[in-house]
Amino acid sequence: MSEKLLCEIFKSSRKDEMYLYVDKRKGMSSVPEALMETFGKPVPVLTMILTAEKTLARVNVADVMASIQEQGFYLQMPPAKEPYLLDVHRALAANRE
Repeated sequence: MSEKLLCEIFKSSRKDEMYLYVDKRKGMSSVPEALMETFGKPVPVLTMILTAEKTLARVNVADVMASIQEQGFYLQMPPAKEPYLLDVHRALAANRE
C-alpha cells in the first residue's frame, strides 16, 4: 500500500451520514453503478491526503486506504442508531396512526 493517498470524500444526496472515499486521481470510475443508484448524487465534501498516521473521526484510515487500493473506493455507512431511539421513533409513529 502506498504511504500517501490523495483522497476525495463525497457525501450522499440520499442518505444522511453516508460517505464515499475515492482516489482523487481516479475519481468515481471504480464505483459500481448499483452503489451509485443507492448513494445518489455525490456531493463533494473534502479533499485530503491520507497517511497511516492520520486519524479519521469514525473510520480506520488503514481500512479506508486498503479499500481504495483494492476496489477503488471506501463506503462509510451511517452510524447505527441507538436501539432506544428506534423504539421511541416507533412509539411516536404508532401514536400518529
